[in-house]
Amino acid sequence: MEQELKKTPIYESHVTRGGQIVDFAGWALPVRFKNLREEHAHVRDKVGIFDVSHMGEIRVTGSEALTTLQWLTTNDVSRLQKGQAQYTLFPNSQGGIVDDLIVYCIEPNQDYLLCVNGANIEKDYQFMLANNRGAKIENQSDQWGQIAVQGPLAIQTLNQVFGQSFSDLPGFQFLPLDYKGELCYVARTGYTGEDGAEIFVPSHLTRDLWEVFLKTPDVEPIGLGARDTLRTEMKYPLYGQDINDQTFPHEAGLGWVVKFDKGDFLGATPMRKAFETGLKRKLVGLLLLTPGIARPGCEVFSIDSKQAGVVTSGTLSPSLNQAIAIAYVSPDLAGIGSKVLVQVRNKMIEAKVVKTPFYKKG
Repeated sequence: MEQELKKTPIYESHVTRGGQIVDFAGWALPVRFKNLREEHAHVRDKVGIFDVSHMGEIRVTGSEALTTLQWLTTNDVSRLQKGQAQYTLFPNSQGGIVDDLIVYCIEPNQDYLLCVNGANIEKDYQFMLANNRGAKIENQSDQWGQIAVQGPLAIQTLNQVFGQSFSDLPGFQFLPLDYKGELCYVARTGYTGEDGAEIFVPSHLTRDLWEVFLKTPDVEPIGLGARDTLRTEMKYPLYGQDINDQTFPHEAGLGWVVKFDKGDFLGATPMRKAFETGLKRKLVGLLLLTPGIARPGCEVFSIDSKQAGVVTSGTLSPSLNQAIAIAYVSPDLAGIGSKVLVQVRNKMIEAKVVKTPFYKKG
């Protein structure tokens, strides 16, 4: 018997608005409402809202909260002040990536809210319990909904909806907010490369707030399709596709969130060894030079036809109107300007390694 898809608090609104619903990691979510290119352009030019209520929220509290998170994550949580957020990774004992996530510091040393990938909620929760250093760890995912507001007009829209200014809120900082008598958090984070925020709202108020946004000028609902093309243009990794349990952070270009100098953490020794002995592959951006779209799983070859890697994400970039891809290649081919061949169906397509992000504002 097929398991029924989980539904976010906004699901009925998506159906009413004609959203094309798909199975995304066990969740019924809209892949598009209108046309993917239009939705993508709307986020780049104006403001779009995304239902990201499938994301997980795990709370870590108590006197050992900081000690636990320092052991469980690669970044240095001790640097966080109240109201600050940090992108980081859960490492496994082999130095691979259990998940990528954001840690929000509600109270230094003792209260943190973690936002994890929707597909990994139970996996992450069990991983945290198994490696706990004495903190109270609660899976609060059912209590929260989440709305991402992204685009050049995002902050203007937030100011209008909440009747207060978020214009001075720096990136990777967040504010508590009262909405209809309940506590919400507005965080200046996102997954599109545009300005904006992600709002944590109690699940029973999520649809209400969603509808308020939809009544605001220039706001359109955006589906998973455009979310994927937007993040691919930024070379933001997608867990399960670009990174996984076997990925070393440095080969995925995520060494910047690994702080070996903070003290020991889970998987630090094999991770450091992989980095110091030389990486076997590197995640790069590819621009395809002849027609064709490289999809995940397409093999990458050197110009003299030696197997050199694999594509993990690929799309036709709506902003650039060119085919782009993210791929692991051998280090000798990872330099900017290196030429490679990508096998798309039965055809070899020439591509070159380019500087990322593929898209820059303006």
